Amino acid sequence: MKALASLFATVGRSTLAMCAAIGQVAIFCSITLSHVIRPPFYIREFLSALLTIGYFSLPVVGLTTLFTGGALALQIYSGGSRFNAEAVVPQIIAIGIVRELGPVLTGLMVAGRVSASIAAEVGTMKVTEQIDALVTLSVNPMKYLAVPRVLAATVALPMLAAVGNVIGIMGGYLVGVARLDFSAAVYLRNSWNFLEAADIYSGLVKAAVFGFIVALMGCYHGMSSDRGASGVGRATTNAVVSSSILILASNYLLTELFF
Repeated sequence: MKALASLFATVGRSTLAMCAAIGQVAIFCSITLSHVIRPPFYIREFLSALLTIGYFSLPVVGLTTLFTGGALALQIYSGGSRFNAEAVVPQIIAIGIVRELGPVLTGLMVAGRVSASIAAEVGTMKVTEQIDALVTLSVNPMKYLAVPRVLAATVALPMLAAVGNVIGIMGGYLVGVARLDFSAAVYLRNSWNFLEAADIYSGLVKAAVFGFIVALMGCYHGMSSDRGASGVGRATTNAVVSSSILILASNYLLTELFF
């Protein structure tokens, strides 16, 4: 009986802690959104974050989508050959990259690179009392730290996803032409003709949502980090984990909404 009561107590504490965390994130999100439309606007911070999140993430996004497109071509060809459906490789790669793999892989790669960086930077500022100094100087930390990064990530991720989509499809094209003996012209024509505008728009909207999640989680965990190096380390880890989970969950919800 005592063991059963202990089990229920543990489950109850975990449930309450999860509900409290969800509420804190929701409040942080609402405060951030409320500051987006109100001056002052820190354009320099926004442009700096846009450069860091967007331009400097291009290599990792490009390499990830390139090799994923190539591996996807081999896998689809291998599976399609069992049903004499090898000709559908270009179409499936195009729709798979544009709808799902492009935005999701971009979001996850940027989450690992950017969300951790934001959490570490903001967490270090909290530990070294730089955030308190901003308050002393009558600068709103949410306005100065969170809003530019959230806006920059929301703008940068669709652009990264668009570039990743092109590189991913070209990765499949290179493997299809060089290894699987597809005609270059036929491969490109099939890829282009099969795509619809809704496929492209849905992927870009997903990428924008993922960018918002990545920056929001980085700022939230950075500002919520405990004092000391260990607190900053936990904040960095939590930012990456929570961003990745929310990206995958929101991807399912957005797919249900669009398709």
